[in-house]
Amino acid sequence: MTTTSETGTSRWLVLTVMCIGYFLVLLDVTVINVALPQIGSGLGSDVSGLQWVVDGYALALAALLLTGGTVGDLRGHKPVVMAGLAVFGVASLACGLAPTTQALIGARVAQGVGAALLLPGTLAIISQAFPGRAEQARAIGVWAGVGSLALPAGPVLGGALVQGLGWRWVFFLNVPIVLAAGIVAFRIVGRDAPTKGGRLDRGGTVLGAVFLAAVTFAVIQAGHTGLDVATGSAIAVAAVALVGFVLVERSAADPALPVHLFGQRAFAAANGVAGIMNLGTLGLLFLLTLFLQTLQHRSALAAGVAVLPLFLPLALLAPVTGRVTARLGPRLPMLAGLLLCAVGVGLVATWTATTPYLHLVPGMLGWGIGLSLLTPAVVAAAVAASPSDRAGLASGVNNTARQTGGAIGIAVYGAIAGQPGHADRFLTGLHTTALVTAGLFGLAAAATALAIPSRPGRQVRRQVRRR
Repeated sequence: MTTTSETGTSRWLVLTVMCIGYFLVLLDVTVINVALPQIGSGLGSDVSGLQWVVDGYALALAALLLTGGTVGDLRGHKPVVMAGLAVFGVASLACGLAPTTQALIGARVAQGVGAALLLPGTLAIISQAFPGRAEQARAIGVWAGVGSLALPAGPVLGGALVQGLGWRWVFFLNVPIVLAAGIVAFRIVGRDAPTKGGRLDRGGTVLGAVFLAAVTFAVIQAGHTGLDVATGSAIAVAAVALVGFVLVERSAADPALPVHLFGQRAFAAANGVAGIMNLGTLGLLFLLTLFLQTLQHRSALAAGVAVLPLFLPLALLAPVTGRVTARLGPRLPMLAGLLLCAVGVGLVATWTATTPYLHLVPGMLGWGIGLSLLTPAVVAAAVAASPSDRAGLASGVNNTARQTGGAIGIAVYGAIAGQPGHADRFLTGLHTTALVTAGLFGLAAAATALAIPSRPGRQVRRQVRRR
């Protein structure tokens, strides 16, 4: 059998194609935000519809991320990655052609399904193409760096496309890139041997997706109509799905989410902090782009450039903070990052429609530097708190916690702030959510201080010996 590790002359091309797939998955988390006002006016959508445009993608990605990795292990990663590229590309085309908000939301869900199939396999294929430890570390570093660049690129690229060609080109741009990447991947990526003996946890996957969708629907519905029949029904469905999910995962031979790992205090804390990080960050970012364009009357491109102080530190400092985390352990970088984030988002509560841009920068910069410290450390803490033979699963759980937190944050924050056209209420909601986010980051810092060990490596070795 030919594997990607045997095709030495094309290994860097394999890396390039997998990085493109990873870049597109992360790009579509942030590129959409600056397009929201234009999507709203173009399709006649209110804030609840815009929340679903963002959350449709995030929910599908969060619900199926672990499943995508498992299917790749069982069926081979190349066919799953190819399927992910195909679904992502076709769904992107459907997004660009969507005639209604409902059609756009459905296409965004399909995009998330494609992303969940694609994302785990990119790293697995890179690991196969670069089997040596040193070269594999360098390749994974390139992969992570490209992912970091997607965050600042999203708002700027999205703003340029919206201003120059219209919001539909935010999605159309994906199509030729995916097509080219798919053709190259099909030709140069060798098939890998599937893992034998595992099984797909279908029950856990379905119940987890139902729970996330019901919670999100309940929050968005409650924010706009109050506690009506639809909201109450969604809450009931979410509760039943959650109970069923826990029961299924406890009894499944190959659970999608082994709940026993959350009995480890450090593992539970690391993933809880990851969820809070994205809940606050993506929830507040959803409001921030509406604030910059609707209340401060910036163009889409100007708004994308305006948020660079938030995202550039992630791309520039993450490699450095990764080395700091490796040397000091994750607790100190997590604490410093959370406290900086708390100060930065706290400053958002002082903004008004007439606040000069230079007065916006300190809050975004503190928030962004805090995230650059926190992001590598929280992943390292989750991996370090799990047994060494479950590192891949631990990383997948951490990514799922982040995507879930982000989806819920967008739902909650949008419901609190309401329509940006109602400027006074929206600004009050922005201030309220900023202060709530600062408080959540403070609570996360306290949990980190109590639960994350200063030198996690020793704890992991003790856990492995006990097992």
